[in-house]
Amino acid sequence: MRNVRAAARLICNGQLVAFPTETVYGLGASAYNAGAVREIFRVKGRPLDNPLIVHLWSLDQVHLLAREVPLMFWLLAREFMPGPLTLVVKKARRVPALVTAGLSTVALRMPDHPIARILLKQANVPVVAPSANLSGRPSPTAAQHVKEDLDGKVAAILDGGRCKIGVESTVLDITRRVPVILRPGGVTKEQIEEALRMKVRTARHSQNRPSSPGMKYRHYAPRAEVVLFEGEPSAIRRAMKQTMRAMSAHGIKVGVLYEERGRRAFGASRFFSLGNEGVTSAAQNLFAGFRQLDKKGVDVILCQGFPEELMGRALMNRLRKAAGRRVRVG
Repeated sequence: MRNVRAAARLICNGQLVAFPTETVYGLGASAYNAGAVREIFRVKGRPLDNPLIVHLWSLDQVHLLAREVPLMFWLLAREFMPGPLTLVVKKARRVPALVTAGLSTVALRMPDHPIARILLKQANVPVVAPSANLSGRPSPTAAQHVKEDLDGKVAAILDGGRCKIGVESTVLDITRRVPVILRPGGVTKEQIEEALRMKVRTARHSQNRPSSPGMKYRHYAPRAEVVLFEGEPSAIRRAMKQTMRAMSAHGIKVGVLYEERGRRAFGASRFFSLGNEGVTSAAQNLFAGFRQLDKKGVDVILCQGFPEELMGRALMNRLRKAAGRRVRVG
């Protein structure tokens, strides 16, 4: 569906619309329509204690959703909005409890994609939009991925091509004296610290009540088991090749996610390239790779790890949540 104005009307009428952002495709509903919000949880199979992010088209909407907006919000908004940063602030009473999983805070983001911007402006209501996939599955970075999971379950799917970043937004809690990264994403820890001129903390994985999407439940996983190799790059390559040979010898169908330079070494039949631009292209291609190798019917996906710095933190966060097994080498 290409008519963005018609899609905005659907949202205003309480229906669900999938749309592209710079990070991943989102599944949108009016944040003020409790029935539509509940339908998002039902369609995705998403646990009700997993809070949603509210998407805005203008910073003028912030006062509708937030009870307290610290100066820090505006400093970060000036640097990173629109963009892949979500800020957690104290919520206004008007925000339905279902949106925030009963928390006293709400997560706000302004996406940086032309279709998303127009859709949100036309709808003129705050829009909740988790990733437009079945809960736990790899996030969608193309409209076809949304169709694979949700075709026939939503009112419309807007096709905006491939997502530029490929992993979800960074979620930063600014309700505390020292800001806390609840989920690494498209804005790095270093960028945030430079903008604020102070250090920020990173939250640990939560086994209890999550304060942000991506903190508690297993996410991003294909049907095949993912084995993640971490360590020194040359040792990773050797270990992955040895594991591939051993598994293949026992009749296990093995897929490989690795940078383009490894295509010849691993063979092309069940190889999916993570590109040749390090963590940037790996993040763009990761979820598509999971989905493509699932289509090839592999039993196991062997995946290359990356240095955990800058965007590598977000990439490794997604890989570790998807992995059934991790191998440390070197």
